[in-house]
Amino acid sequence: MEKVMIFDMDGVIVDSEYTFLEYKTQILLDEGIDTDVSYQYQFMGTTFDFMWQYMKKDLNLKKEVSDYIADMNDRRDVMMARDGIRPIKGAQDFIYWLFDNGYRLAAASSSPKHEIIRNLEELGLSDCFEIKVSGEEVAHSKPEPDVYLYAAELLGVDSKVCLAIEDTKNGSKSAKAAGMYVYGFENPDYPAQDLSAADKVVTTYDDLYAYFEEK
Repeated sequence: MEKVMIFDMDGVIVDSEYTFLEYKTQILLDEGIDTDVSYQYQFMGTTFDFMWQYMKKDLNLKKEVSDYIADMNDRRDVMMARDGIRPIKGAQDFIYWLFDNGYRLAAASSSPKHEIIRNLEELGLSDCFEIKVSGEEVAHSKPEPDVYLYAAELLGVDSKVCLAIEDTKNGSKSAKAAGMYVYGFENPDYPAQDLSAADKVVTTYDDLYAYFEEK
């Protein structure tokens, strides 16, 4: 059987989720809306458009969704320039190990395609990934299965033979709905997420090697 692994990006490969939560909260604060950072948890794993469409309606935001996305992207670019692209501990070594052991790899992220490409290139991982899919390329955001099904389609494999790794409720539900075996990555440095849709939950990449060496 072919060995296929599909990765989410933010919070799984790139150490970005918690900072993103903070600056999205700051954008709302600048609009006079004081929300706890936990309000953002529900959007982890979804596309920017889905998130801001929801918040515009829920919080009665005055600007256009495109304006908020542009503001967010500007803040992300400043943050990336300041801090660089930081990997999740152990992610790079594990990805290299999978690649060296014959796994076909894909990235299926809700982030924009240019960010997926940029981040993987910055971390020296781009050549390991045969396919890179953005939530912008499919009809429905996570938790719907579209992005994972599309990644499997581009790889030319049945989604049911794929393994996936996700760190969010929306992402794990998405991969599971696509019929994949899902590893939930419960990063102790991030806000707790409901990973009950996952088949196994791990807290470090070191925990994963034993499972994969058995396959």
